[in-house]
Amino acid sequence: MIKKRGRPPKFNKDEALEKALEVFWSKGLTATSLDDLATAMGMNRPSIYNAFGDKLTIYRSAMAKFVEQLGQNLDHTLIKTTELKPALEGFYAGALDVYFGNAEPRGCFVSCTAPVEALAHPEIKDDLAAITKQVDNVLEQRLRQAQQDGDLALDKDPKVIAQLLHATLQSMSIRARGGASKKSLKKLYLASIEMLC
Repeated sequence: MIKKRGRPPKFNKDEALEKALEVFWSKGLTATSLDDLATAMGMNRPSIYNAFGDKLTIYRSAMAKFVEQLGQNLDHTLIKTTELKPALEGFYAGALDVYFGNAEPRGCFVSCTAPVEALAHPEIKDDLAAITKQVDNVLEQRLRQAQQDGDLALDKDPKVIAQLLHATLQSMSIRARGGASKKSLKKLYLASIEMLC
């Protein structure tokens, strides 16, 4: 009797992309091999190409997934909290939870992996610029709302302050990856909020 070949095991595309994200987050795009991805995702190379495309495409998809997940959580924190300072404190605390969410703190996926790849890959440079603008805009809108609510002085420039608050976020990410403690980074963001807002 001839045995019928079984269907190849089904895979969950979101879970596979999450595994790829973890590898890229630790190693970056250039240092990640297709073998690294195949092992992490539990797929062979042809299956990876068929499902996701080339390594650059997978990296960009992983970055988009990270931004969507983190953005929803942090944006919600900014919007749901009525007063500005507690809203910003929650925003930064949530970011630190992500940065320190692994045994070895990795910082932010975007700010710790994309800048080094941006010069070699124009697509990543464009993605990085768009993400930067997106975060700036969310912070600026929250600051403008605070001005309307009387929670931020009208003589403050929301656009510039938003960029400085974002710069604090990026600095926290790099410092976390470089070994700074969560406690020291909390002091940093609290001082930034106090000084800027």
